[in-house]
Amino acid sequence: MESVSYAELSRRLHERLLAQRIPLEATFEVSRRCPLACRHCYNNLPMNDHAARRRELSLDEYRRIFDEIAEAGTLWVLFTGGEIFARRDFLDIYTEAKRRGFLITLFTNGTLLTPRIADYLAEWRPFAIEITLYGYTRETYERLTRVPGSYDRCHQGIRLLLERRLPLKLKTVGTTITKDEIFAMRDFAESLGVPFKFDSMINPRVDCSQSPLEVRLTPEEVVELDLRDPRRMAEWRALNDRYRTAAVAPYVSNTVYDCGGGVGSFAVNPYGEMSICVLSQVDTYDLRQGSFREGWEQFLRRVRMQPRTRPAKCTSCEIRPMCTSCAAVNELENGDKEAAVDFFCRTNHLRAYLLGLDLKPNPLCEYRPGSERYEDIQASVAALRARARELGVDLSFKPRRTLPVLQGHPTAASQTL
Repeated sequence: MESVSYAELSRRLHERLLAQRIPLEATFEVSRRCPLACRHCYNNLPMNDHAARRRELSLDEYRRIFDEIAEAGTLWVLFTGGEIFARRDFLDIYTEAKRRGFLITLFTNGTLLTPRIADYLAEWRPFAIEITLYGYTRETYERLTRVPGSYDRCHQGIRLLLERRLPLKLKTVGTTITKDEIFAMRDFAESLGVPFKFDSMINPRVDCSQSPLEVRLTPEEVVELDLRDPRRMAEWRALNDRYRTAAVAPYVSNTVYDCGGGVGSFAVNPYGEMSICVLSQVDTYDLRQGSFREGWEQFLRRVRMQPRTRPAKCTSCEIRPMCTSCAAVNELENGDKEAAVDFFCRTNHLRAYLLGLDLKPNPLCEYRPGSERYEDIQASVAALRARARELGVDLSFKPRRTLPVLQGHPTAASQTL
């Protein structure tokens, strides 16, 4: 019998099943209520928001939805918030999902973990638990969360999980408040023997408030953080080079969405509204009024197939695999799914030029050779190269052609990643 790693198993399943549009991955926001008030958060509500609490799905409604997605082929389930343990019955919800055989990941800030909860998770082990750190020091952590005592409660939660040898990962978000402590947090995670990652891509709130952007780094600051982690630049290049999924191709050139949302994954908010992803809140299907199958096979298919209404620079961008922007992000920040967010575009181009990728002129993109902001971005690239030399970072990658945007077969219009 052949033995394969989990990563290889996951890759094979995605390759075989996504072309059939099987909803392999589900994300459930069980509550947007949270005991923290993080400055960067895109969806948090106060714990005492009784109106929000009354609107949240009931345990019986979750049972029905879990039965329907299991029948449809869902394998991976992510529970996130807000804060998942803001719901007093979360362990009941979690248990119902476990009984259906899903591989479950939990996103939490750790501040509401108790010995009872940790013991229960040790008995009913999840696939993974990820806790977000908001600073290495108490001062930084609570400056971002705006809740005194939250630092100590988070670290208590981490200890509870480690004592029970649960599958913990730590992560953080790069902000103007946390950026100087990111690598101290990484060292802390390594001292505990747990994986660590960070991301600096901050979005507006799902109600379109732009307040999180007040703590967003500049594109240059984001890429400098990449330079300070020896692995990240190589990983970005590897991501771009291995982007070989023909399933995505039919959508890249002619539809608004070009991600896996609505094809291999979906999200459900606390109120039973299903969408492409947690950031997409305009086009939603009410699972309280209809079945998952109807929402998946009809509604989300139509959403995913929305055609572009005008030419866009993203459609022919050869570094699109490295870009973390998408239609949902565009809608939140610009109010237009087809209007690319400059922050993400500039960040992506800074990375690409530092990696020495060969970018062709594109009349729709201001950062390409011959375009209006090309000289400006090259000045930033030069400054970042100087910074890389100061840090001792080797950017001398072997010249390599980037992969073109794949063009799909016309008969594959109903298939994507």
